[in-house]
Amino acid sequence: MAQNPPTTGGKVSRRDFLKLMAAAGTVMTFTPFVEWGKFLPNPAGAQSVRQPVELKGGIRANIKDFPVNHSEAIVYPKSEDEALNSEAFRTWQIIRLPKELGGDKNDASAFRVYSMVCLHLWCLWKYWPEDGRKRGECPCHGSMYDPLTGKAFAGPASLQGPPSNVLPKLDVEVDSNGDIFIVPPVWDPNKNGIVGYGRFLNV
Repeated sequence: MAQNPPTTGGKVSRRDFLKLMAAAGTVMTFTPFVEWGKFLPNPAGAQSVRQPVELKGGIRANIKDFPVNHSEAIVYPKSEDEALNSEAFRTWQIIRLPKELGGDKNDASAFRVYSMVCLHLWCLWKYWPEDGRKRGECPCHGSMYDPLTGKAFAGPASLQGPPSNVLPKLDVEVDSNGDIFIVPPVWDPNKNGIVGYGRFLNV
């Protein structure tokens, strides 16, 4: 008659513990190589044509009316559904750079548009135009972003490896009337980036 092996009183045996540790080690080994960005809820429905930048109240952004060293939250891509428009992953910040970074130019180079989703734990960061700051700053854990490049330079996001230390961005164009348009993005870490995941900084 077969006998059951002796139990260890609810404790994990040494053999099972070593198996568990081996499995955990395997998972941890391959985790950095998984392209997590492909599974993130990036904005859907981005149009294949350039889209005008709309500020609050549906006002079209124009270079003549957008002050130097100023920012506004915008929605991209904008839909007819207000619930969709309120998603964090559709929230972007358009910044007209400070004068010393070229914000006084009257062309697209004076602007940057970055995803407002912090790359650390997905809180929404804000641009601070005050003297001595002039940076993007996350209120949750203090990650700070360079307005010129979108790269984290302080806080936990700055300790993350590429591409998870550079904010995704949208490219803009300015037409002959001064209206600002968003160029259709390519959601790829080597292009416009992936919201919540980041972008490689190609310099």
